[in-house]
Amino acid sequence: MRMMIFGAGYSGKAIGALAAAKGHQVAGTTRSIDKMAALDEAGITPFEFDGASFSGELTETLRNVTHLVQSIAPGPGGDPLLPLLGDEVRTHLPRLEWIGYLSTVGVYGDHAGAWVDEETPCRPVSQRSVERLQAEVAWQSLVAASGVPLAILRLSGIYGPGRNPFVNLVNGSARRLVKKAQVFNRIRVEDIAAAILFLAEARTSGIFNVTDNEPCPPQDVVAEAARLMDVEPPPEQDFETAKLTPMARSFYGENKRVSNAKIASLGFRFQYPDYRVSLAELWASGHWNK
Repeated sequence: MRMMIFGAGYSGKAIGALAAAKGHQVAGTTRSIDKMAALDEAGITPFEFDGASFSGELTETLRNVTHLVQSIAPGPGGDPLLPLLGDEVRTHLPRLEWIGYLSTVGVYGDHAGAWVDEETPCRPVSQRSVERLQAEVAWQSLVAASGVPLAILRLSGIYGPGRNPFVNLVNGSARRLVKKAQVFNRIRVEDIAAAILFLAEARTSGIFNVTDNEPCPPQDVVAEAARLMDVEPPPEQDFETAKLTPMARSFYGENKRVSNAKIASLGFRFQYPDYRVSLAELWASGHWNK
């Protein structure tokens, strides 16, 4: 496998590191030259990509890529890769065998706490989720003519080493916001990487929710992290009266329980199926602040 990851940030870097550890050839893009050394250390050959054009070196590398992972978020103008690839993806990637697109469970919108799966109609609320759904459709249209398998991974709230409630408790940013009946799913970054490799190696196509097994109130996750640290959790705050940015408040406008049964039915097993298992491992291993 020769993998190219567009947007080798938090999730993309984890995907690349796992693929490299399995012996695959991996390259990844970043906007920042300062991040190239970290990608190289993870086994990912780094390329600078500004979202506007392919360099000559990147163009040449794409000609040998077999597995493409798109992790760059779309903007108001759509997905940045699609205009560069044109109408036929194999023009730039003649050896391409599989595409993985990282999307979000936000495309489902608000379902008043009900369970949703991949067959649930999408009715996104936020503009960023509208853009994600539009990008999903655009990628599906692109591959329809080429026949390249496309897996769309709808991810829930991402956390893991260096990005978790322990870090927030230490730096004082942890909050226990309480909104009646509100629940969220979440996903460890390592499970995202494992899911991508699971689907990529089998060249599986389709839409898959990549999320944990236990949607729960967000304040419970902070309380569990505080318990493991043996510190006092921050006091609960009423969501309605709390001072929040419009972005932070918008996340609470969607309430749903997301099922991962489809990818599990294929034989994929989550290493961190719920937040208790995950937080216990992060704390015991000391990886929480890496």
